Amino acid sequence: MDRWRVHKFGGSSVADAICMERVARILEEDPNPRLGVVLSACRGITDALLNVVAAAERQDDGVDRRIEEIRKRHQVIADTLLTGEPRTQFLATLEQDCRDIAGILHTVQLIRAASQMIRDLISGYGEIWSTRLFSAYLRARGKRPGRVEWVDARDVVSVEWGSLGPAVRWDVSQQNIDRIVPADPAVTLIITGFIARDAKGLQTTLGRNGSDFSGSIFGALLDAGEIIIWTDVDGVLSADPRLVPDAKVIDSLSYNEAMELAYFGAKVIHPQTMAPAVTKGIPIWIRNTFAPEKPGSLICANPTSELAVKGIASIDRCALVNLEGAGMIGVPGTAHRLFGALRDHGMSVILISQGSSEHSICFAIPEHEAVRAEAVVREAFESELRQGQIQSVEVDTGCSILAVVGDGMAGSHGVAAKVFGALGSAAVSVRAIAQGASERNISVVIDGKHSSRALRAVHSSFYLSQHTISIGLIGPGLVGGVLLDQMASQIERLSRDLKLDLRVRGIMSSQRMHLANIEVPLNHWRDAVSATGEPADLTRFADHIHADHLPHAVIIDCSASAVIAARYPEWLAAGIHIVTPNKKANSGDLGLYAQLRDARKQGGSHFLYEATVGAGLPIIQTLRDLRDTGDEIYRIEGILSGTLAYLFNVWDGSEPFSSVVRTAKSKGYTEPDPRDDLSGIDFARKLIILGREMGLNLELGDVQLESLVPPALTACGPEEFLERLPEFDVPMAQKLAAARSRNRVLRYVGSLDAATGKASVGLVELERSHTFANINLTDNVVRFLTRRYNENPLVVQGPGAGPEVTAGGIFGDLLRVCAYLGAKL
Repeated sequence: MDRWRVHKFGGSSVADAICMERVARILEEDPNPRLGVVLSACRGITDALLNVVAAAERQDDGVDRRIEEIRKRHQVIADTLLTGEPRTQFLATLEQDCRDIAGILHTVQLIRAASQMIRDLISGYGEIWSTRLFSAYLRARGKRPGRVEWVDARDVVSVEWGSLGPAVRWDVSQQNIDRIVPADPAVTLIITGFIARDAKGLQTTLGRNGSDFSGSIFGALLDAGEIIIWTDVDGVLSADPRLVPDAKVIDSLSYNEAMELAYFGAKVIHPQTMAPAVTKGIPIWIRNTFAPEKPGSLICANPTSELAVKGIASIDRCALVNLEGAGMIGVPGTAHRLFGALRDHGMSVILISQGSSEHSICFAIPEHEAVRAEAVVREAFESELRQGQIQSVEVDTGCSILAVVGDGMAGSHGVAAKVFGALGSAAVSVRAIAQGASERNISVVIDGKHSSRALRAVHSSFYLSQHTISIGLIGPGLVGGVLLDQMASQIERLSRDLKLDLRVRGIMSSQRMHLANIEVPLNHWRDAVSATGEPADLTRFADHIHADHLPHAVIIDCSASAVIAARYPEWLAAGIHIVTPNKKANSGDLGLYAQLRDARKQGGSHFLYEATVGAGLPIIQTLRDLRDTGDEIYRIEGILSGTLAYLFNVWDGSEPFSSVVRTAKSKGYTEPDPRDDLSGIDFARKLIILGREMGLNLELGDVQLESLVPPALTACGPEEFLERLPEFDVPMAQKLAAARSRNRVLRYVGSLDAATGKASVGLVELERSHTFANINLTDNVVRFLTRRYNENPLVVQGPGAGPEVTAGGIFGDLLRVCAYLGAKL
């Protein structure tokens, strides 16, 4: 005959009619013919029933109203799921139960006190109602093989309450289950969780987490092959997801690992609830009712998971008590006296740490016990304190305990180093350390205000790739948008082939920003950004991107904003890497330029800006390579404006210069205001960037600049500028004619001379055979004259403008940052 399989569904799983229908489908899809199904009360009902008892003790006038609200909630579910006689029968029983509760509470109101027996009796109705309702519903659906039977756990489970809570009377309970459970090869038992009877036959409960305990008890009594605990999470998580957004579902863990994690506050089933299953070696699954397709987590004797560390948990609001004195050294029984005194006063110790010198013993306790613990210790060692054998009893409150748990830690090299390295990198100081001989757990006491940061940092060191990078993009316009699209097309390949985990976690425009806890879905980032957002805030944006639980942070600035560029030193000093095509930082005030260099050294960060000159062309990188390898730069010259390259490539005098400008604007080759190109300011900024890379201390005012904007047209609007530009066609035509008379061409060229430190930008006449005279329409071209490349200069040429190539240059810089951080590209 098939072994039993026990399912246990929590309150959130049976919260309403929709949830109960989902549970029914899960059970109907289980091929096992023999199921034990333990249900909690509908979500919130147990608390509501206990609140009614409390209201009766206060003689609250709203007792009857509260009972009616509870009754109506169950009636709504019954009206949805049941019809005919099953509905009538359930509602009649519900009505009678509510009258009974009202009668009991009337007595409570009179005497203003409720015994524990009354609390147990009334709080247990929630499970009775949920299971009666659900068993009638599942039976009416008729899709489970064999019979569907309701089982009242009070007729089966007998317990005795002791100092450790309820202890199951196994012999009695086993006799009860053997008598009640049918021997049918196919049967589904719907069992009340949480409730039981004591040795006197009086109703009691199994305490908080009692329904989970019921699931484990019935798993043992039925000798089940496995127990499945259904809840509202995908399984046992590696950390609290409220504190660690990247918490992972643990595929499998041992009973000991689960108990360790539960002890230190992880949301695993309570150790006591596992005890019956552990005794019989029954595997326990933790699965999500709302996502039954997910595999969940397996808790068993011999898990197969390859993870050395299964989880990181923490206990907050702790106090650290330190007993210290030279008189303790070599004196037997000190620890016995200390912890015996605490035991005698009913105080539980969470963690103990003692140095090999025996000079001090420290231990952690719940913070609310701190004052009492200090008094107990001082009383126990009153004589030694008075005589100076013990120097101090110190109590530090506001502490937290961080625990790293995993059976695989035993014998694994570098686990402790990784834990303390992560804490050190997160600037978290350790107050005390404890590790058992099993090496299953490393626990540290830290300042409570650093608890979340420490948890995220340690979790990141074990569960995230060292090449996980938090990315924030500013300026999702033409270039920024194309960059995000390029990243979307390559992100899967980069993850698969290079193990790069690139996460765009924030996108900010001039007015709004969208922040994501884990990452923005790049395949439809526009929808995500338009659907949600908040006012743009550079400080909050940078803080979000520079998350303490992620190894690295990069801000990509695709704006042209001087305000944003002014924030670069702050970000770089904080350790945020910057990638940008924004020229304002490197071509601005020399003071800002110096700050950038100092901040980069201070923060150990990288600042890449290849796309500021020549878009995607490797101009800056080439210049750096030349200098870094010992070459001497004599001169740099080139055409660094695609707009101006186009204008002088196509203008042959057959039409006025103003007409060529208007045509270029109509084709999108110029800025909305063509003067931004014709002024040469943007070109000059690029020249300054190159000059500073050469070691020249250039300011914008140092550049000899020839603007092509007539002085009379500098102050008018863009449309008026285009209308009046023909007035100045004659001087331009004369320049072209003069060049052609000497068989030369006009080109707008910039040059840098290392020897003189001079920089100039303007129109020059070139031989028709010159490299700059023979480029494609919108190409950029740069010629390096160096000690190595003297007679035959080094030339870099190609498209120097456009969103695709500019975005490609930025993307390349981002990947260079990854390489600098250790990624194998």
